[in-house]
Amino acid sequence: MSEAPRKPPGESGAMRPRANSAQSLPKDQAHGRADRLPPYKLLLHNDNVNDMAYVVQTIQELTALSREEATQRMLEAHKNGVALLLITHKERAELYAEQFASKGLTVTVEPA
Repeated sequence: MSEAPRKPPGESGAMRPRANSAQSLPKDQAHGRADRLPPYKLLLHNDNVNDMAYVVQTIQELTALSREEATQRMLEAHKNGVALLLITHKERAELYAEQFASKGLTVTVEPA
């Protein structure tokens, strides 16, 4: 049997973790493009056409909101006429607006 090669003192066989690339970048470059874009609000408007359950289901389908959160937003829009669904960058908010419109719901986009 041959003997395993010896390693210099202080060196182990385990690989060292590589530094996180975000940690090595300047602070203003450490975040993605979305973090630098101005925020926009996606607002849900009440209507007298769509069933409340349909509105909740659609919010859940199109966003990451839970059933409870979607229900709260729907009720707020029902009571107050409008409710803040989420805040994101303009392009994504406009995409959401198109998706909600295709489902028969009215949402608007405005700067946050």
